[in-house]
Amino acid sequence: MDYISKNDLVSILDANTPEILSLMSETNSLRANNIITYSKNVFLPITDICRNECGYCTFRKDPYSDEAKILMKPDEVMNVIKKGDSFNCKEALFTFGEHPDETDIVMSALNGLGFENILEYLYFLCNETLDNTRLLPHSNPGILKKNELKLLREVNASMGLMLETSSSRIMQTIAHEKSPGKKPELRMDTIKNAGKLKIPFTTGLLIGIGESNLERIESLLELRKIQDKYGHIQEIIIQNFKSKPGIPMEGYREPSIVEMIKMVSITKLMFPDVSVQVPPNLNINHSQIFLMAGSDDWGGISPLTPDYVNPEAPWPEIEELKIITKELGFKLQERLPIYPKFITEEFLDQRILEKIK
Repeated sequence: MDYISKNDLVSILDANTPEILSLMSETNSLRANNIITYSKNVFLPITDICRNECGYCTFRKDPYSDEAKILMKPDEVMNVIKKGDSFNCKEALFTFGEHPDETDIVMSALNGLGFENILEYLYFLCNETLDNTRLLPHSNPGILKKNELKLLREVNASMGLMLETSSSRIMQTIAHEKSPGKKPELRMDTIKNAGKLKIPFTTGLLIGIGESNLERIESLLELRKIQDKYGHIQEIIIQNFKSKPGIPMEGYREPSIVEMIKMVSITKLMFPDVSVQVPPNLNINHSQIFLMAGSDDWGGISPLTPDYVNPEAPWPEIEELKIITKELGFKLQERLPIYPKFITEEFLDQRILEKIK
């Protein structure tokens, strides 16, 4: 990306219609093939307790409210995963609020099961998944230290953490002012440490939480620097902010389709070596145009569990994805939670490599 300056990249986001169409044509020329991928998964929200209180989130619950899911029990988790196995799912997506064991109520539940912290419990669940099902774990546990990532690498095919934005200014806004775990430097440290440990990684940006075009470009440039150094980023998600009833940002404007087209195209332009995803359940009526703009993956699609982060937006049926993919001349193809080029001894624990092969 040395040949395109930051100012030139910003000008692309400010471009008018003819320039956008030219950009879409250029990004499509970067495709290695006509394959659009997806991962068939089960979504496992181990707990919805979180130390962050983001202005756009409906996943986090007050730990002392009646609606809080304090902790999924082992048999509850494994029942879902084994059912997913019967549906031929390949990915067990483990997620939970960041550092939930900082609360007494979650720690008490963990201790009652014989675990000292949430990561020890996550390791156990991933290990059980590997031992007893055909699914491969993919975990999104929030910001982690290097030794914590190293531990989880043993039982995960891949991991993920959304950068969301590299702008520290957003920490002073309604989006992140109550979210200590959204400090950009903490999130970038986690992504960098995953690179040092050769963990295949998914990250991405959240578009429309108050960031400027310049800040969007700076966020992508930060990820590009990390990728150039470590080469472990397998997928970048460009996710649009969605207004939901009851959230602090309920009245905030959602990013337009044009904004999203520009972001998808420029991301593919900057990351020809990385897959680009736009969540289809958040954009089902416009999803085809994002394929035209350069996206090449639908992400995780579950035939069994909802998107607990966006429960109002059901997953599209796989047959529906096949139709709208084929209409554009592309072919839908299922993938594992780890992309093929990372299925090597360099990027995978031997146990997981043997399970895949």
